[in-house]
Amino acid sequence: MRAVLCQGWGGPASLTIMDIPEPSAGPGQVRLKVAAAGLNFADILMIAGKYQEKPKFPFSPGLEVAGTVLDVGPGVSGIIPGQRVMAVLDHGGFSEQVLARAEDVFPIPQSMDFITAAGFPIAYGTSHIALWERANLKAGETLLVHGAAGGVGLTAVEIGKALGATVIASANGQERLAVPAAHGADHLIDTKTEDIRSRVRELTDNRGVDVVYDPIGGEIFDKSLRSIAWGARLLTIGFASGTPPQIPANILLVKNCAAIGLYWGSYRRHAPMLVGESFRQLFCWFEDGKLKPLISQTFPLESAVTALQMLEERRAIGKLVLTIDPT
Repeated sequence: MRAVLCQGWGGPASLTIMDIPEPSAGPGQVRLKVAAAGLNFADILMIAGKYQEKPKFPFSPGLEVAGTVLDVGPGVSGIIPGQRVMAVLDHGGFSEQVLARAEDVFPIPQSMDFITAAGFPIAYGTSHIALWERANLKAGETLLVHGAAGGVGLTAVEIGKALGATVIASANGQERLAVPAAHGADHLIDTKTEDIRSRVRELTDNRGVDVVYDPIGGEIFDKSLRSIAWGARLLTIGFASGTPPQIPANILLVKNCAAIGLYWGSYRRHAPMLVGESFRQLFCWFEDGKLKPLISQTFPLESAVTALQMLEERRAIGKLVLTIDPT
């Protein structure tokens, strides 16, 4: 079978496509025929050796897939061959077949196609756990979402609205701001031309926001910290800017606010039942039309390098997905 392989730390251009043996499902595992695989910024960090987890060489990147169950290993129940599913992986998704832990495999709604499903679990799972479980976002509160045209930020806009919040979306330029506007954002901030702090004050009658959702870090986080209400929660989701924020504790103290980290992948092992509960709610919202995943572009497996480079350069809007074997 074909797979995109990382054989040494580097950028997307260092990846190669090779034929490798098909895997066999062991105890507790499910073997999938991959129809499509979602791309994430974490894939770029992983192949560069900068991610929390460093697989042994050679390995295939790819943290989320959708496809059909081929077979299951000993001890697996509730999952049957032929079932349409999505799965979350430690790595390995950019290949024609993968092995997944049974607890990381989720049957998808009939109304959800494989391309949508491949880009669904990490972005929506991250935003839902972050806003619902970590920040305890409540109806009537105000949520500020940065990077709101990106794959993760856009899901936070939709989930914030589903939870009943007023959503302020920030993005770099009017073209990108049109995306969260079309997905329900109440207010917009153009970080290219507008000052975040001044605009937040204007939109909230000087009160500030209750929750900040930040996948960017750096200067964006610093400005957000000065744009919050008393008792606010700031969610650190990632550092697309390349600069992790240094949080001044005196502001946390004066504002009685909380800076909260969210690494969604760790929930798979520490709180798998919570992940399942989260996906059940997300699937309900999807079927009710409250979530409208934006897959802006698809690429064949052979174009994985091009797709990752586009993501690395922050030119992607919504999610990018590899189509591998959609038949």
